[in-house]
Amino acid sequence: MRIEKKVWPEYFRKIKEGKKTFEIRLADFKCASGDVLVLREWNPKTKKYTGRSMKKKVTYVLKTKELKFWPKKDIEKYGLQVIGFR
Repeated sequence: MRIEKKVWPEYFRKIKEGKKTFEIRLADFKCASGDVLVLREWNPKTKKYTGRSMKKKVTYVLKTKELKFWPKKDIEKYGLQVIGFR
């Protein structure tokens, strides 16, 4: 499956450099090993895409409800997933 997601410039850069090989996302979508993430750089200040994107193959998905980056009600509803890629 192909999944498109927004990525802020700071994290896009780290992924592109090979320093960041995972994503933590709200588990409100299906994702599995073998899927392809299309990461599109999103500028939160302008609320627009920059035009840059990259593809990453999902190698591992860990779902949990223990991290507190999103509103508690959303975490309780969906849980979280850690997505490893290469």
